[in-house]
Amino acid sequence: MNRRLPVAVLAVALSTTLLAACGSNGDGAKSGGDSASSAPAGAAAGFPRSVKHAAGTAELKSQPKRVVVLDSGELDDVTLLGITPVGAVSPHMKTEGGFPNYLKDKIKDTKDVGPMNEPNLELIASLKPDLILSSKVRHAKVYSQLNAIAPTVLAETTGFPWKDNLALYAQALGKEDEAKKALSDYEARAKKLGEEIKAKYNGTMPTASVVRFVAGPTRLYAKSSYSGVVLKDVGLARPASQDVDQNIVEVSAEQITQADADLVFVTTADDPSKTKENEVQQTPVWQGLNAVKNGKVFNVPDETWMSGIGVQAADAMLVDIAKATGVDAPK
Repeated sequence: MNRRLPVAVLAVALSTTLLAACGSNGDGAKSGGDSASSAPAGAAAGFPRSVKHAAGTAELKSQPKRVVVLDSGELDDVTLLGITPVGAVSPHMKTEGGFPNYLKDKIKDTKDVGPMNEPNLELIASLKPDLILSSKVRHAKVYSQLNAIAPTVLAETTGFPWKDNLALYAQALGKEDEAKKALSDYEARAKKLGEEIKAKYNGTMPTASVVRFVAGPTRLYAKSSYSGVVLKDVGLARPASQDVDQNIVEVSAEQITQADADLVFVTTADDPSKTKENEVQQTPVWQGLNAVKNGKVFNVPDETWMSGIGVQAADAMLVDIAKATGVDAPK
């Protein structure tokens, strides 16, 4: 199916937006009704406002209510801030489709507008969003089409700058205070977990490795990755191969010794039969890893450790780390 938005559909979307702006106040009430009483609420929330982002400046006349998110990090962020998006895409490596399980109770009424690499622009327009969130690395090519449907805010990229991205999206949503508190609370939980782990390990933090099996070379996730940031927040040490300012390090089956650490967390991005997982884990090299011999290899969900890219997924990671290290999960 050709998912490029026809000119006619764009025109309808734009005219609908203009009519709504002329015929209603910030919270969607019809003009001439209770617009006077509604205006102070919009003003108190700091709208209208301009939000500078990686692709330009978004002009938001009122606090967004109908939000479409086009990546999994944005999905984590908006639901964290109490918003059920009207449209979203599933993680780009989740071949079985569907939204992340860890957020399923928060997105029961959300429409799937994917796939992520080619979102359904016609469906997005039909949802009449008042804000679209994504990143340049994902959707720079269709930014003008998205922005014709609704004000669109793009972060530069995903992964490592997830905390900055949360702040950007919170600004667009008028939820800055909520985002700051949620992030601060998470960082306090991560710090407390690190202190408990250090105490259990007699004052020395264990090393933690992150291995992801994909359809291609096996990936080790280094410091400049989403999971790398979370491990740093906890204070876990990293093996030399991952103690570098990179997102990933790709290794062959023969190089898998670089994955060894006191704790090895393993995720699978796809159907294991489409990855090198079985092949690698059957090699003498993998079987010779200290973590394997010591029973310190832990299979963890890809949707939180890799695709989540937000506070809620990070909290799920903290629970996994606590279990692996034998301490209580932070509250």
